[in-house]
Amino acid sequence: MCIIPYEERYRDDMIFMTLEAKDALGLIPTLREDLLDVRSNYLDTGDGFWLALRKDRTERERVVGCVGYRSVAGTEEVFLHRFFVKAALKRQGIGTALLHTAEEAIRAAGKTTIRVHLGGDPEIWFESRAFYQKHGYLYTDDTHMEKRIRPVRNDLPVFTNPPSGDIMENRNKFMNDTGKDYT
Repeated sequence: MCIIPYEERYRDDMIFMTLEAKDALGLIPTLREDLLDVRSNYLDTGDGFWLALRKDRTERERVVGCVGYRSVAGTEEVFLHRFFVKAALKRQGIGTALLHTAEEAIRAAGKTTIRVHLGGDPEIWFESRAFYQKHGYLYTDDTHMEKRIRPVRNDLPVFTNPPSGDIMENRNKFMNDTGKDYT
């Protein structure tokens, strides 16, 4: 299994997988229109979308999971969208790998809060609720959860060797060299 950024050639297989996943939940499989054009709805806006691929018995790569996120305008927040794993392959680490991939990209984008909508009926979406709780998400109301993350800071110095000597001396030297104070 591998996780890749969305590629158009997998669109139909991804759509089929999401419809199958909804059917396995006992829902009427309906298509969300954003999946018809992932590029313009996610990627062209600077957000992200990933696919989990796995070879089938004929060695053809098939979509077995997907997840995307959209930024909330004017905030440091995003919403996860279209998070599905093929029903027959749940509990094999695919969802966790997709979530970690999305979280790392969101962190690198400088966002601080990831939100999810859980769907209406807790009896249908109980797996999602447990999954997100296991990964550190907290309830904000009956149908939403969130996780606070620390964004990647590209402006911090990278030390190849730990500084030695007096801490204040090293701090003062660093401040003199960079003009920045990170305390």
